[in-house]
This record gives sequence, C-alpha cells and structure tokens, in this order.
Amino acid sequence: AYLSLVTDAASRLIVGWCLHPTLERQGPMKALSMAIDFYRKYNVELSQLIHHSDRGVQYCCNEYVDKLKSLGIQISMTQSGDPLHNALAERMNNTLKNGWLFSTEDKSLQQVRRLTKKAIDLYNTLRPHQSLQMRTPMEEVGRLTA
Repeated sequence: AYLSLVTDAASRLIVGWCLHPTLERQGPMKALSMAIDFYRKYNVELSQLIHHSDRGVQYCCNEYVDKLKSLGIQISMTQSGDPLHNALAERMNNTLKNGWLFSTEDKSLQQVRRLTKKAIDLYNTLRPHQSLQMRTPMEEVGRLTA
C-alpha cells in the first residue's frame, strides 16, 4: 500500500491523506481533496497556497496538475530526485512510518488504514514541534486562524 500525505508547511498539520493499494493518481487525488476540504473549512484562500511535491508521476499527471491549476494553487516541484529538496515531506514520511506505524506487514489494508488514521490524529493533536515553539500542529492551526 502507498500513503499519500498533504502537509501544511506553516502548521505541520497533515491536512490530507490516503492509503491506496497502488501508486496511481487516485491516492494522491483523494489526499488532495481532503486537504482542499480542510482549507475551505477554515476559509483559507486557495489561491494563496503553494503545493510542493517531488516529480512523481502521480503529482505530474494531468488530472492532479489540472486540479491544482483550477483552484489557483501555485505548483512547486523539486528540481531533482534529491530528497533534501522535499525535506518536510521526507521527514513526515519517516516520522509516520518509523515513529507511529509499527509492523503493518501482516495486517489487511483496512487495518492499516485504521492505524494510519489513528497515527495521523495523534500526530496532529499530540506531537509538539520545536519549530512551532512546542505547539502541536492543531494548536498552531488554532493560533493561525484565531
């Protein structure tokens, strides 16, 4: 299974995610839709957003790019395959996979989805960040939207 994440750089909040059986565009599209719903809920002007990703085919496909463009979201992509060019995403992937999701090989996709949702909820609400002056991502969202 493949986990697609959309993380808000300002708050470190995971605003969209999808665990999908393949690396095809459907997973990232669902994660993007979840993120858009989140931003609309908080009345964030979508045209003020920048979507940064690596150059994976799922992020370069017409459907994904067209969705971002139709919403006025600026597109930013890494220049190379260097993971340091997408450090926030790489760190987030590492934190979730190695810090919150343990031994999922013997579990069904449904079980892993439930574990992933729980891990993301805990990450968003309980994990303080030094870059946020030891606030959690949700606390930072509250501060930014107050």
